Amino acid sequence: MGILAIKKLLLSAGVEVNGRNPWDIQIKDERTYARVLRGGSLGLGEAYMDGWWNAEKLDEFFDRILRFQIERSVTLTLPLIWQALVARVVNRQARQKAFHIGERHYDTGNDIFELMLGKTMAYSCGYWNLPAGGVKNLDEAQEAKFDLVCRKMELKSGMHILDIGCGWGTFMKYAVEHYGVSAVGFTVSKEQAEWGKNVCRGLPIEIRLEDYRNISESFDRIISIGMFEHVGYKNYRSFMRVVARCLKDNGLFLLHTIGNSRSTRTGDAWMERYIFPGGQLPSIRQIGAAIEDVFVMEDWHNFGTDYDKTLMAWYVNFEKNWPSLKEKYGDRFYRMWTYYLLSCAGAFRSRKMQLWQIILSKKGVLGGWRAVR
Repeated sequence: MGILAIKKLLLSAGVEVNGRNPWDIQIKDERTYARVLRGGSLGLGEAYMDGWWNAEKLDEFFDRILRFQIERSVTLTLPLIWQALVARVVNRQARQKAFHIGERHYDTGNDIFELMLGKTMAYSCGYWNLPAGGVKNLDEAQEAKFDLVCRKMELKSGMHILDIGCGWGTFMKYAVEHYGVSAVGFTVSKEQAEWGKNVCRGLPIEIRLEDYRNISESFDRIISIGMFEHVGYKNYRSFMRVVARCLKDNGLFLLHTIGNSRSTRTGDAWMERYIFPGGQLPSIRQIGAAIEDVFVMEDWHNFGTDYDKTLMAWYVNFEKNWPSLKEKYGDRFYRMWTYYLLSCAGAFRSRKMQLWQIILSKKGVLGGWRAVR
């Protein structure tokens, strides 16, 4: 594929090279074409980080190219083929690699996350479209998500809950303060654990710096919000068995995860290298196979378009607060983080990616589980 073919392919998605629309790609270095052909999504992202191309509205650029699936028209490159082969052989999310994602991403710096995520410190999709009416801002959307999870779990005073991948502990804090439960949270991020312990001090909350595979206690409810994306397809089945082992027979499990519209064994090459090492999005088929004969699926709720709004709100916060972060992190980090947030927003807007909340029980809820929205 040559330069003219790339331009024609982009035009099929309504994107013009050096055009006038805010979503059009502006090529500043002609080497961009060869880099993309050689490295695929990795080359595209690295070229952006190096300032070789730009788009005024990066989120709209990705919405268009992903909606028209033009990435499927690009021939597989050697790096992508190698990545796929490695994924078939190696368990990239094995126990000995459990803390890698914490060190590489979640320990980036609490200063960034505090400024970007807002007062809830929730690093997952907010819930913007309540049946009774929309919420006004990011903080309200995240609190609405917290409460949605609590209502779906039918939390009651005295229950003991587990949060797998608890982040900075703010969901547990909300559940304890509003529903009277006690909680244990697992994270693989030292920064998250330290911050969460300070915020949750004095509450019946225990935050452990630990891999999920080491959980052994019994809980009334188990919640996992935005962690399953790091489990990896080779471990989906074992993850579900760990949850089943620790969930009481009459308990409920809520899995909140980004979902892929098709089954894959690898993640995006650029995202893998720079943002989420070992990250992989599960598909419906992969989750279905993992829960078969382990859980009864009570409910499957998709509100992926809300992640577009969440990511754009994070981007606004990041952009607004960048002057206070610039000296510490530098311009290349700025372009990397901008690319991360806005490419993901475009992916959710195009419906390339989904957001699922799945309710699971061990033996089926007697009389059926009442859907909560």
